Amino acid sequence: MAVQGVAQLLFTALILSTLHTFMPCFGVNVKIGVPENYDGIFPWYLAKLQNLPSNFTDLVLTGDDEGIFGVDAPFLFAIKPLDREKQPSYSLQVSFRSSEAPQNIRSPVHRQSFTVEVCVIDKNDNVPTFIEESMRGSVQLGLLKGIPFMQVEALDRDDRNTPHAELRFSLMEQTPRIPSSQMFFIDSINGEVSLTEEGASTLDPEMCGRYKLSVMVKDMAGRSNAFFTTGIVTVEVTGNSWASPDPVRLQENLPGPYPIPISQVKWSGSQAVYSLDGEFPEMLFTISREGVIYLNAPLDRETQDQFQISIVVERPDGRQIAKPVELRVMVGDANDNRPTFPQSQYHTVVKELAARGTEILTVQAADNDDPKTDNVRIFYRLVGQIPESPRALFRVDRDSGVISVQADSMEGTAPQYTLTITAEDAKGLNSSCTVVVTVQDENNNPPVFSQHEYGPFHISEEAPVGTTVAAVVARDADVRGGDSWQVDYRLESGNEEEVFMLVTDRQTNEVSLVLAKVLDFERESEYILVLSAQNPVALVRGRYGPSSTATVSIYVDDVNEGPILSQSHYEVTVREGEEPGRVIATIRGYDPDSHPIRYSLQGDTKKYFSIGKYSGELKTVQALDREENSTYTMEVIAVDGRNSSLSASTLVTVHILDVNDNSPVLVGDYSWKYLCTPLWEGQALVLASRDSDGPQHGGRLNFSLRSDVTVRRNWKLTPINDTHTNLSLNVPYLAPEVYMVPFTISDSSSPPRSTFINLPVTVCTCNVRGNCKIAAKPLEGMPTIQSAVGTLLGTFAVIGIILIIVFVRLSYQNPKEQKKSSQERVPLKISI
Repeated sequence: MAVQGVAQLLFTALILSTLHTFMPCFGVNVKIGVPENYDGIFPWYLAKLQNLPSNFTDLVLTGDDEGIFGVDAPFLFAIKPLDREKQPSYSLQVSFRSSEAPQNIRSPVHRQSFTVEVCVIDKNDNVPTFIEESMRGSVQLGLLKGIPFMQVEALDRDDRNTPHAELRFSLMEQTPRIPSSQMFFIDSINGEVSLTEEGASTLDPEMCGRYKLSVMVKDMAGRSNAFFTTGIVTVEVTGNSWASPDPVRLQENLPGPYPIPISQVKWSGSQAVYSLDGEFPEMLFTISREGVIYLNAPLDRETQDQFQISIVVERPDGRQIAKPVELRVMVGDANDNRPTFPQSQYHTVVKELAARGTEILTVQAADNDDPKTDNVRIFYRLVGQIPESPRALFRVDRDSGVISVQADSMEGTAPQYTLTITAEDAKGLNSSCTVVVTVQDENNNPPVFSQHEYGPFHISEEAPVGTTVAAVVARDADVRGGDSWQVDYRLESGNEEEVFMLVTDRQTNEVSLVLAKVLDFERESEYILVLSAQNPVALVRGRYGPSSTATVSIYVDDVNEGPILSQSHYEVTVREGEEPGRVIATIRGYDPDSHPIRYSLQGDTKKYFSIGKYSGELKTVQALDREENSTYTMEVIAVDGRNSSLSASTLVTVHILDVNDNSPVLVGDYSWKYLCTPLWEGQALVLASRDSDGPQHGGRLNFSLRSDVTVRRNWKLTPINDTHTNLSLNVPYLAPEVYMVPFTISDSSSPPRSTFINLPVTVCTCNVRGNCKIAAKPLEGMPTIQSAVGTLLGTFAVIGIILIIVFVRLSYQNPKEQKKSSQERVPLKISI
């Protein structure tokens, strides 16, 4: 108990320190909070009334009708616990006297007062309770899941603004547990009871018509330390009148007045709002609050013959209660449509040989009225024919609309007729169309020639391809321009080699014989052609006889023709150096008229070739050198032996085949070149060579040093390409002088041809720039500079003496006319 008393004193001190923050003052209201159900020591000091003057007297507390509060200056205390549910707050008046009034108080009585408001702080001391002791509800068959059908309500006397009165609902148990143990759901916040998805789909009043639900309500928002209460909710399962109404059949074009009620639905559960949905014009159908469905305008069966209307039921908040039900509205037909043809004019063809009763066309009118009624029965009549004569050519079947031939024959009638057909229903509503009938000509007349033989026609054998030889025509008695009148011609015989072709004018049926190949009198001088004429379509009456066939004779006139050579170009090959007189080619030709042919050459300016005048044999006249000319082109002329103006020509190209008859030679002057000693890195003499033969024999030229140990030790040959090589020192040092370097140049033929070269090469010491500093030692046996100068001076002296002698002799003789002289210069040939 002592411990409990200490705790109560500490709690009182805590409250007093808290209330101290309100800092009450004269004339100012003070508000304090006090927890309810205090079970400590009394009197219970609630707050200190601060700022009371030290000289206050006559302290009075009023407003406490129950005698709960008291003042022990300067403290406010309570003598018993407070109950918020009984009274949540108290308004107390504290008054006192002061010997000195505050400066703002001018009253002579000097009495002060202020208000103390005591708010009772709530404690969770009340158990929530259901408002109704017996909770009952009913659920309608067809209700959707989540739609509440009842609400469980509970009350907690604790402060609503605190968690003490924050209630949570839960479903504890369902009895019976059929057909599922989870048929219902309760909203934990507002206590609304609804069906689960399983309950909405399996609810069946015949299986179970009543359920008992054990529900619980907790305060403290359902926390573990909350107070709770349980209760039983009885749920009755009831049937529902919410079902699809019977189909409605309405006649189109009802006279009204509108709107017209046509059906009604009713949701038997809670308050509901109805609406319509479906494919129909807006406001054509509407539904009232009571579920009455109205038609608001006339219906047209031809526009829409039935309507499928969905009726939706919802709560006032817009949530759908149950699945929509369907109302089927069928529109009855009224004979308000005339039969119409799909097109206003038809075109058809009838053959001129058509028999009586031949069907030529079927016209069908359509009536938009109900096809299941007699309103769509249509009757057809033929009401007009243009031209009118002869009458009774056609008829139309009254029921089927089939138009047929009524006359025995259409031969001799007009080429075209226009018929007027009327379609009429049982009410007399009608429309009409026109039918244009074209009488088609049939092929009952074969084409015939006016004569059995044509010709003879003459044509020169030189006539160009495309020349018209002759033109004939076969007449047809059928209607001009039609397929029965058109004529197809064919050459039955005499044109096996297709020398001629046929070109037909489709406007006149005239056929032309046109030359398709070049003529040759010597080969064929006469053609007898058998020409037939037929129509492109079958002959329906009669047959093709002899009059549809004719013979055409054509004679070819002879013309002298020039010779013809067998080739337009000859290619001939001859090895160089071959013996002259050999036949290298034979030019062959013939004359269509069997005249002799003479041959001659043109373009052989050097007369290297000859040709046999009558044999055409082409021969060489002298040996040919490929290095001089590798190709010769000339023209061979073949002339008609009886008419020199007729000739033919061909080109002959003679290719000279290379023979290895030339040795390679060294090219260039190397007397002024030198090599430095000691050896300069990379210094060499570039030696060039040439072979006059073709690449087959002189393509790659090979340089090789003489097989001498000293030569091969001192010198080195390095190939650069097929015709050039580098000559360089092969030792670091060689004494300065002129050396004779022996080597051989060989071609790539087999066997090869070669040339031996003994090349003088100067070797000298060089300065830093690579220039020779000392003249090389004269080669032994070679002339010196002094000897060369002496020789030159001696030669000039001899020439001067000779000239003096000549001039002296000429001075003693008469001058004579100088004769012209010519000198022949012969090039120097070097034989290796």
